[in-house]
Amino acid sequence: MHVDMDAFFASVEVLDDPSLAGKPVIVGGRERGVVSAASYEARKYGVHSAMPTATAKRLCPNGVFVKPRGHRYGELSNIVMETLSDFSPILEKASVDEAYLDVSGTETLFGPPAVLAKKVKDAVREATGGLTCSLGIAPVKFLAKIASDVNKPDGVFIIEAREVAGFLKTLPVGDIPGVGKHGKGALAKLGIVMAADITRYPEEFWLERFGKWGGVLYDRAQGLDPRGVTTYRAPKSEGAETTFAKDIWDKNELRRILWGLCERVGRRLRRDGNLGRTVTLKLKDVDFRNITRSRTLDEPVNTDERIFETAADLLDKERLTKKIRLIGVSVSNFQRTPYQLKLDLRGEGEKSRRFEVIDKTVDAIREKYGREGLVRGRSLEDDGESAESRKGEDED
Repeated sequence: MHVDMDAFFASVEVLDDPSLAGKPVIVGGRERGVVSAASYEARKYGVHSAMPTATAKRLCPNGVFVKPRGHRYGELSNIVMETLSDFSPILEKASVDEAYLDVSGTETLFGPPAVLAKKVKDAVREATGGLTCSLGIAPVKFLAKIASDVNKPDGVFIIEAREVAGFLKTLPVGDIPGVGKHGKGALAKLGIVMAADITRYPEEFWLERFGKWGGVLYDRAQGLDPRGVTTYRAPKSEGAETTFAKDIWDKNELRRILWGLCERVGRRLRRDGNLGRTVTLKLKDVDFRNITRSRTLDEPVNTDERIFETAADLLDKERLTKKIRLIGVSVSNFQRTPYQLKLDLRGEGEKSRRFEVIDKTVDAIREKYGREGLVRGRSLEDDGESAESRKGEDED
């Protein structure tokens, strides 16, 4: 079973503010940012997630733009996942608003698929106070995901084993997860329009043309998917980024913003017990050119200061030729082991322990009083002037 919450972020905003019901709600809000989610009313105008906010405003001038509330979405996501776990202990959280469940063998407890689906939907609606979800039930994982999208929103679609072959004959090849726009075009040149058309060619043909993915594609065309439901998937990286209201060239201003991002990343790493050795700086200039610079450290880190000093050094060494519209930082190459014992001639170990104590204290205070309960000096302006006023002077 694949469970997909309907327009999750936008639906949460309507849930918390009923006056938004029936209106084109767009979660994102920032002039230079991107759309995080759109209600179905907004989607009628062509608005979709990952679309630039400016484009969304042009397409839907009467849209109601709201600022994302990650904490609230996470809170309700946890409620949804806990509710789903009542129906199967084998649950894979695919994202904040979707999950897979292995429901084989649950018929004696909850009834046949159609009855089970109704019970799941009713339970999610009751637990969340009114949120709806769409369900897909099928013999294999990728078909369940496709099925959950057939009768959205608030729908159910079930593919029985005996129906798989017929379903694939009517399934556009572009609907297979992973095919994408370019893959669809490449397949169209071979006369492949529906998923079942793939079987016109032998598996060797697809392996030779597309490698490993060709083999996967050939399996999908026959309704095969060996993947099971994975109950836990360890994160491979932790990151944060932000898009500016106005483009920035001043490195001092970029460093100040970078510090706030490093705090967010460090807090999440410590919360999950992760340390990482690779720090990556991400920049996007006014021409939408992405710049990424990485450094792999001798020791894994999760303190704000260590992450920042590495990312800031990468920023300092980068020669900016154009103004920047986005900055981000991430930590990857995880390991859960503490620092290795070695000669510490420069007192780095003591310095790291001091950073750890500071971060632990700050985390505890913010956990109790909120993020604004304590603000570090790096987050403040050096000269008392606002960032906006400095940006205005730079532009003048």
